[in-house]
Amino acid sequence: MPANKVESYRIVIDPLQRPVRLDRFLAQRLPHHITRNQIQRLLKAGRILVDGKASKASHQVAPGELLTIEYDLPYEPELYPENIALDVVFEDETILVINKPPGLIVHPGAGNATGTLVNALIYHCAHLSNENGPLRPGIIHRLDKDTSGLMVTAKDNRVHAALKNQFMKRTIDKYYLAVVWGHFQEKTGDIDLPIGRSARNRKKFAVVETGRPSLTRYEVLEEYPFLSLVRLKLETGRTHQIRVHLSHIHHPVFGDPFYGGRNTRIITLNMQDRRLAAHLLELLNRQALHAWQLRLVHPLTGATMDLEAPLHEDLWQILEILGAELSGLRKVGGAC
Repeated sequence: MPANKVESYRIVIDPLQRPVRLDRFLAQRLPHHITRNQIQRLLKAGRILVDGKASKASHQVAPGELLTIEYDLPYEPELYPENIALDVVFEDETILVINKPPGLIVHPGAGNATGTLVNALIYHCAHLSNENGPLRPGIIHRLDKDTSGLMVTAKDNRVHAALKNQFMKRTIDKYYLAVVWGHFQEKTGDIDLPIGRSARNRKKFAVVETGRPSLTRYEVLEEYPFLSLVRLKLETGRTHQIRVHLSHIHHPVFGDPFYGGRNTRIITLNMQDRRLAAHLLELLNRQALHAWQLRLVHPLTGATMDLEAPLHEDLWQILEILGAELSGLRKVGGAC
């Protein structure tokens, strides 16, 4: 039987991180497939190091410390190219930008070795970067399965590194559109709250004191009887950031099954609005969240690129029913 593959992580403790137990910190920062029990076993086996030395679960993490973790992956699925259609927004010899449809998983994992964006990329592209490992060729950033919109992929490592650096330095402007529950008192504002793994469910994230600094800026574009259309700008790139932040301030993304967005009782509705909400939820089998616009600098040409992804049919249909002003939006397959 072949040896298991090893997954490695390096975490530098943020300068503003307050002291907290190492095992508790890791439970919030490591991927959800690494359970709390596995973290304890890794600590006992000396496979979690603090500044190069084995440490105990009770160690209090401190700013600037370097954590290194080695974890045995139980398997590594083999990648196969698949002729999956891609909605290409921009492509040259080094970059491919697509409008990801809802329902498309970005990269293979447990239970989904095929049918992913990666399978489509290796069919479509002769070369892809491998900076993110063999299972994520070309992938620089990701979108949740049921979030649609712009994704940037790289065809070589030099461009991958340059684009990743732009993401890390937050020089890429990322704008999303979301339909959310309720109306905002302030039509523009910032949601500046730390995000980490939920203590109740490690597959979910939450606003937690020990989380990583996270900032989302919002602007209300339109209001409907019980919903709002909001433009959001990500200043940080935490997992589920928009969904967590909006849920925390009691405006969850409409249709989001993970963070309360399918609960028609979240606000008081009359019978007519309740029926409309139920009808819209039947039509939308995902969260109403779309990665709409990106502004970045092409690593080779130095040109500023303003990219926009047309809305997919399901979200367009929801907005039409709500009577949205669609003059500034486009949909896949045609212009408004």
